[in-house]
Amino acid sequence: MKNRILKNIEWGILICCILLLIIGATALYSATQETNYDELKRQITWIIISIPVIIVVIIIDYNIIAKFSPIFYGIFIILLIAVLFTPVVNGATSWFTITEGIKLQPSEFAKIFVIILLSYIISKIQEKGREEINHPLKLLGALTIAIVPVLLIIKQPDYGTALAFMTAAILILFTAGLSKKYILATVLIVAIALPLIYFFILPSHAKTRIDVFLNPNLDPRGSGYNVIQSKLAVGSGQLLGMGLLKGNQTQLGFLHPKTTDFIFSVIGEEMGFIVAGLVIILYVILITKSVYVAKTAKDDIGSYIAIGIVGIFLFHMIENIGMTMGLLPITGVPLPFVSYGGSSLVTNFICIGLLLNISGRRQKKIFVD
Repeated sequence: MKNRILKNIEWGILICCILLLIIGATALYSATQETNYDELKRQITWIIISIPVIIVVIIIDYNIIAKFSPIFYGIFIILLIAVLFTPVVNGATSWFTITEGIKLQPSEFAKIFVIILLSYIISKIQEKGREEINHPLKLLGALTIAIVPVLLIIKQPDYGTALAFMTAAILILFTAGLSKKYILATVLIVAIALPLIYFFILPSHAKTRIDVFLNPNLDPRGSGYNVIQSKLAVGSGQLLGMGLLKGNQTQLGFLHPKTTDFIFSVIGEEMGFIVAGLVIILYVILITKSVYVAKTAKDDIGSYIAIGIVGIFLFHMIENIGMTMGLLPITGVPLPFVSYGGSSLVTNFICIGLLLNISGRRQKKIFVD
């Protein structure tokens, strides 16, 4: 049994992650020299902690994990409520401070159990037929699983993470066979709601981010400063980069926060277009192989979990890289396996563990409807 699992595992996914970790650690080495490499050291510690975690996640059958997901979902809903009463850090109440320099972000871990529980509930709903998911009350019940944490995360506020949840949920529902009428209705509602949300619901700082995204020169020394510096960094790297420890924006303190939100800018400036392009290629391979895992999973719940993880990785990649180049609004979304962050890193490793878990137990054929 173990040999079959090891043989079926999509090892290319793990290889992509290792290469991204190496590139990320190299960028962190350059970006943290003035702080005695504190964040790099902590990142390496989190990588070491994540190794036994990913092994455990691979070993335990994902169907067993799914059965216990309601318990973990409930725990993280409580944590998402509790975190709202913590001190504000960088304009949001998103973290529990464990010790100095170590923080826990419950919204990161909640992603996993929202995906697993939503997949589990949908698969249960569809035991009587795939069309059961299109029953209005059953669909609403499934959506509630994602809506509750999304609303709590918006309250923090953390719009980037909330959008990641929504992306994962949408892909899961689409894969589950959501009726086109619901898809069209959602598109219509979003088209109507977006301007209403912008003018009447969004706080001023969120509106400013959107305005500055459309025109950074509206506030070049304030809200537009970071994206302007980021674009300068990415552009100045040219083909081969300025060299490690030699980037102007990175080393002279113009780029902030360079270890998390703008780590891709550091890569672009100091390692150049070739390495920056390699990062994008690695994500494309990672996401493509993850979609293949979803297509070849032995059951629906495996497919739904895998495609939900695809949604998380896809959103984070597009949003983070897009915002560093001024193509998308800045939301504070980290770049998986590359940006500094303990909660994010462990969560991403768990997601990879689940993908390897599902691929190891698959039937090695693509199911065609």
